[in-house]
Amino acid sequence: QDPALVREITAAVKAAVNIPVIPKLTPNTPDIAAIARAALEAGADGLCAINTVGPGYTSAHGHAVLSNGEGGISGKGVLPTGLKCVRDVAAVSKRPIIGCGGVSSADDVRAYRDAGATVVGVGSALVGLTTQEIADYFVALEADLDSGGERAEALVRYDIDMRFRPVELVANTRVCADIALLTFDRAVNIQAGEFVFLWIPGLGEKPFSALVDDPFTLAVIDVGEFTHALLDLPVGTEAYVRGPHGIPVAPPDDARIMAVAGGTGLAAVYQLARDFGNAEIFAGARSADRLYFLDECRQVADVHVATDDGSEGFHGRVTELLRERLQAMSEAERDTLVFYNCGPEPMVHAALAVQREFCRPGQSFSAIDYLTKCGVGICGACAAPDGRRICVDGPFISAP
Repeated sequence: QDPALVREITAAVKAAVNIPVIPKLTPNTPDIAAIARAALEAGADGLCAINTVGPGYTSAHGHAVLSNGEGGISGKGVLPTGLKCVRDVAAVSKRPIIGCGGVSSADDVRAYRDAGATVVGVGSALVGLTTQEIADYFVALEADLDSGGERAEALVRYDIDMRFRPVELVANTRVCADIALLTFDRAVNIQAGEFVFLWIPGLGEKPFSALVDDPFTLAVIDVGEFTHALLDLPVGTEAYVRGPHGIPVAPPDDARIMAVAGGTGLAAVYQLARDFGNAEIFAGARSADRLYFLDECRQVADVHVATDDGSEGFHGRVTELLRERLQAMSEAERDTLVFYNCGPEPMVHAALAVQREFCRPGQSFSAIDYLTKCGVGICGACAAPDGRRICVDGPFISAP
C-alpha cells in the first residue's frame, strides 16, 4: 500500500533476478495507480491486479476458521473490484497487465480485456477440479471466447462443500509412544479412498484418511505440532470435520485387491478391503508394538504382517514379504491384481518397484502423504512430481 516500499522492493527484486518481474498489486489501497506507478518506476516488466481483497473474517460454530483470524477474499465476489483496479492500472501503464480476480466465464475474460488486461488469470474457478477437468474447462473457455458462447462456467464446481461438522471424541487409545487411535461419537459419510480434514479451533486442521467411517475413527502418528496435540486429546473434546475430499477408489469387479500399508497408511486401505472384499492386506511396521487394528483387518481380508525387527510376522520389510507372495502366484493370478499402496514415501516407492517386477504399471495405485493444505486443488501444495494434485486427482493415483 506504500508506494515508496513498493518501489524499493521491486527494485531489489529486479536487481536480484534475470527473469521478468511482475508485482501483484493489492486492491486494498485508496490509490492503486500510485503503487502501480511506483512499481513501473522501479523497473517492473509488467503488473498483475488484483491480489486478494480484505482482509475478511469467516467463522464456523462460533470459531474463526482461519488460524490467523482474518484472511484475503477471492472468488466470484471480487470481480467488480478487480475490474476497477485493472482500469485504474491501465490508465498509468503501457506495460503488460495480468488481470485476475473472480474470473469464471468468457464474459469475465472479455470484461478484463476491455478494462485493459493483456493476460487474464483464472484461479478460484478451478476449485475442486481434477487435472482433466481443468483441461476440459479451458478448452470450453477458449471455445466460448471464439464463439461467443458460455459453456465453461457450467463446469465450475460451485457445489464444493466446505462446511465443518461437529464430532466429539469418545475414545483415545494409545498404540505406542507416537501412534494413537481417536474414536468419535458418530459416523462420517466417507468412501474408501477419500479423506477428511479434522479441525480443532485454536490448534488448526490437518487431513486424514478415516480408519473407520462408523464410528468415525482416525489413526494418528506424531509428526508435528497438530498431531502431537492429538495424541493427548482428552475424551469429550469437540472437533470438526470437513469433507470428504478426493476421489473414491473403484477397483474392477473381478480384481484381487492387494493393499500395502506402512505406519498409519493402514487407515487408507482398511475400508477399501472391507467394502470391496477379495483382498489381502500387507501391514508393515518397525516393531510389533507399532501394529494396530489387525484383528479387524483379519475379519475382512487375508493379512500379512512384516516387522523390521522380526518381533511379529515376517522378519524384514513389508515389500520383501510382498515379493515372496507375488513370486508364489501364477501369471494368471497376478493379472487379476490391483495394488493400493499407502505409507511413507520410501515404502511406497519400494512397493512400486516390486510390483513392476511382476505386474503392469497400470495395476498399481499409490497414496503418498504429500503436504495437503486446502483439500480442493487450489493451493498446489500437494502436487506430485508429475503435477497431479493428490487432493483432487487422488489421493490414490496411478503409477507414472
